[in-house]
Amino acid sequence: MESVRAVLIDIDGVLTVSWKPLPGAVEALRAVRDAGLGVVLVTNTTSRSRASIAAALVDAGFPVGAEDILTAPSATAAHLAGARVALLNSGDIGEDLTGITLVGDGDDEVPDVVLLGGAGPEFGYEALNRAFGRLQRGARLVALHRNLYWRTDEGLQLDAGAFLAGLEAAAGVEAEVTGKPSRAFFEAALGRLGAGAEQALMIGDDVEHDVLAAQRLGITGVLVRTGKFQQQTLERASGTPDHVLDSFADLPDLLGLAQ
Repeated sequence: MESVRAVLIDIDGVLTVSWKPLPGAVEALRAVRDAGLGVVLVTNTTSRSRASIAAALVDAGFPVGAEDILTAPSATAAHLAGARVALLNSGDIGEDLTGITLVGDGDDEVPDVVLLGGAGPEFGYEALNRAFGRLQRGARLVALHRNLYWRTDEGLQLDAGAFLAGLEAAAGVEAEVTGKPSRAFFEAALGRLGAGAEQALMIGDDVEHDVLAAQRLGITGVLVRTGKFQQQTLERASGTPDHVLDSFADLPDLLGLAQ
């Protein structure tokens, strides 16, 4: 694949599971970087900041820095600059939300935006009902992603997309999604590398939000059979990936790279 200059890589389920490296992933990423290809890690992870993600990956042996990572929170902060935002999220992402004002639970003024991040214990009835009330009073609904679940070392876990669907139906609104699979998110990743869609490859474990979303922009899509991958999900998908690999460790062979 001589035309590939840039590689967009999902993290969770592709490079790691519960922040532990998948077999061969460290070596494969080193091969990609040694070949001189541009790399950006594109993730909907909402439990950690870019700096924290980079630190965890470096500890696991991956050759990356915070500057190589594009997260849904950092992209969303740029998109919502200046807005008053009510955030519902599990995890600390405050340092990546520069330029917006976060409002507290007790703030009676209607925020500009209700922002849904990743699901966790914080997504209880009181918090969801508070978000519902703010939407009824005119706040916009923005979501970092629509993921229904993700894989941890304890198996598949429910994610924010399941709650997002309920809020949309109850409030009669449609959320704007700022992470994957949004076009703007992928375009931001390409912009970082100065590459066109026809020069890029996206590798992920989510057939719809990672792979087919990228393919709709003209990016070559590669699905891996790790992380949240399920064969029945692939069979029901809205399209066909350009490539399907057993794992990220197989990417250098696909690209014709020496290891």
